[in-house]
Amino acid sequence: MAAPITAAAVTALAEGTPLPSVSPEAYVPSRGYWRHVGHKLSRDPVALAAAAVILLVVGVALFSPWITPMDPYKGSMLRRLRPIGDSTYWLGSDELGRDMLSRLMVGGRLSLFMGVTPVLIAFVVGSSLGILAGYAGGWINTILMRTIDVFFAFPSVLLAIALSGALGAGIFNAIVSLTCVFVPQIARVAESVTTQIRARDYVDAAKLSGASAFTIVRVQVLGNVLGPIFVYATSLISVSMILASGLSFLGLGVRPPEPEWGLMLNTLRTAIYVNPMVAALPGFAIFIVSISFNLFSDGLRSAMEIRQ
Repeated sequence: MAAPITAAAVTALAEGTPLPSVSPEAYVPSRGYWRHVGHKLSRDPVALAAAAVILLVVGVALFSPWITPMDPYKGSMLRRLRPIGDSTYWLGSDELGRDMLSRLMVGGRLSLFMGVTPVLIAFVVGSSLGILAGYAGGWINTILMRTIDVFFAFPSVLLAIALSGALGAGIFNAIVSLTCVFVPQIARVAESVTTQIRARDYVDAAKLSGASAFTIVRVQVLGNVLGPIFVYATSLISVSMILASGLSFLGLGVRPPEPEWGLMLNTLRTAIYVNPMVAALPGFAIFIVSISFNLFSDGLRSAMEIRQ
């Protein structure tokens, strides 16, 4: 029966280090694997707390148009930079007198959307390219992976800024830029895992039985590679949110007056000496959500390291 690749090997695979020779019997059988993953994850209080924070933020962002206490776009120059704890503005007001609580709630929609969407698209595209390159091998692997390696010549931040600057400001262009940053990273992991799976005995047995390449990839390969790739992709969401906020801070992402945490940091930077607590709220929101995704990804990676 197919033995799942543990998530602990993802980092080594991303660096091109071969997996150690371990017999399939050293892993939990595939039939009960995900049940054990769920059981171990349910006993991790840090991962559960991080998941609760993520669900809370997602719920507030989704229902923000109906639960915001005030209009996030309506301001008052007479009520600018109200402090936290104000009787009217619970989390203060921004430089235009707009309610910070409402803007943070609505801004979470764009921040989450710009953080999750590029990783989701990159997961689909990068996994497809990596699995194709890893299973096909030969000149197909060489062409795809050497093309992907070109993107690793540039730091992620500089590549995202360069692509966004070339394409122009806007949500769509920012998502395209971030997707181009993450596709090579996911493709490399997918190619490394697939290369290891292709050498397993059960894949050779499927080939000898006359199964087509599509059937082998669908049955023998996908079930063993998607788990580690998914775990690695979840760890990129926090990076994506930070990069997306950075693009908006630089004026290459969301445009005013739309509330987005990175853009809010930009507009409030001049108020940091007048009301630093209010000016720091968007950055605090980015930090909490990013660290929650990181902690949940670490918990999921730990849960997938299940041995008999």
